[in-house]
Formats: sequence, structure tokens, C-alpha cells
Amino acid sequence: MIQHIDKFLLFEEYMKLTGTPSLDDEPGNNPALKGKKLGVVNGSSWVSLWSTWFGKSILPGVKIINVGNEAVQLNFMQAHKQGLPCPPQINIDLFCQYAEQLYRLYNVDAVLISCSTMNRAFPQVQQHMKKFGIPVVQIDEAMMEEAAMSDGKILVIATHGPTVKSTQDLLSETAARLNRKISFAGATIEDAFHLLGEGKISEHNQLIADTILEAQQKEKIDIVVLAQLSMSVFSFSYPDPEKTFGVKVLNSGETGFVRAGKILMGE
Repeated sequence: MIQHIDKFLLFEEYMKLTGTPSLDDEPGNNPALKGKKLGVVNGSSWVSLWSTWFGKSILPGVKIINVGNEAVQLNFMQAHKQGLPCPPQINIDLFCQYAEQLYRLYNVDAVLISCSTMNRAFPQVQQHMKKFGIPVVQIDEAMMEEAAMSDGKILVIATHGPTVKSTQDLLSETAARLNRKISFAGATIEDAFHLLGEGKISEHNQLIADTILEAQQKEKIDIVVLAQLSMSVFSFSYPDPEKTFGVKVLNSGETGFVRAGKILMGE
């Protein structure tokens, strides 16, 4: 498959987005964000593209510093397949180490956990970073709060099996914290995850759209939650989902980085 990729175009576009590491401040017009550094702990290295894209799009002026590796995702995938606790404790411990490294190496102003499957690591990472005075943001937190505060039925869509329980647990925990009673339905479309892995973004997005429309035919859906950061590319096809579906479709690429920006600005 790699032989069919335009090598020059791939590397040119990738480098336009990421650039090479620089000590210079990132360009941006918001003085409250100028010079700020956000460390992002990813569940796998491939998704750092998402963190960089949404981070730079939503937080111009903030330096996005990614960490993460495929072994983390492969390990929780294996645990999920074997029916073991997911995510494994070693993954949670590693996220604590990653967060500390981001601070010790380059003195980040805040840490964002971008992996939905790894949202179980948030309390431990947050506690671990208290001694450094560094705030920690879980990327799904703002999205879950908005969903929990809405009225009516929530549709939670995932494309990756290991994420399902972590996401639904977080939604229930968020509702309890906010003293809200919620009703939600879940849908898992792993074929979309496979399409994403093949670089078929439009087809991935179409499967998600079809799932929303099918759910709406069965019952009234009042808000949709897309469980994973990788699913945020759905916004490329549907930048204004309310026009198409009549309801909000929340993705963590947008809501999560907006929340991180507020933390960086001390709000």
C-alpha cells in the first residue's frame, strides 16, 4: 500500500503542520496564550497528528508537545481481548511518567490526556502532577459535561471496542458528579475504525453519519457524543452537524482543546 502514496506530498503536508522543533514561540494573536506549552499524552503515536491538528487549530500560539507510543494501545487492546482489566495498571503508571517527563523536560504549563480508553488514568495522573503544580485535563471531560447537562437521550458512538466501557463509565461518573440523571444509548462501529486505518476518512465519517441517522429512526436522540479523539475528523465532513442531523454532535478534538485553552488562560 505504501508504494501508492505520493511521498513528496505526504511529507510536505505533514511538515507544514508539525514543523521541526523550535524554541521560538508559536504564532498566534491571543496574548493570554502566547508562549504557553501544552503537553499531550496520547494513547498511541499515530494519533499525535490529531492532537497537533486540533491543538494548533483551536489554540494558536500554544506549543503542542506530544508523547505516546503504539505499545500503550496494543497493550490495552490485548487486555480487552483477553477480558483483563482495561486499561492495564502499567499503562496508567506510564501515563504518570509521561506527564512528569513533559514537565521535567520542557516545563509544560498543563497536561492533556488525549486517549479516551485511558481516561481511567486521569485521577492518578492528576494526583501525580499536583506536586509540580501542573493542571491535568482529560480530553473528554468538557464533552461529557455538556452531554450530561443536556436534556433528553444521549447517543454515545465509539469505533474502537476497548474505548466503549471507559467512555460510558466516564459519562455516568460525570452525570453523578453534576447531580444529573441521564439516559444514553451506545453504538460501536468498528468497521469505521478499520476504514480510518486504511486512510478512508470520508467513508469513516459516512459510517458515523449513517449510525446517527439509523438511531434517530428508532428513537428521539437529543445529543451525540463521539467517543474518541480519532473520530473528530467527522467534523471535516460535517462542520455544522446540527444542520444535517438536527442535534449537536460533540467531538473531543474541539471541546477538549477548548477546555485546555481555558486552563492555560487560568479560567
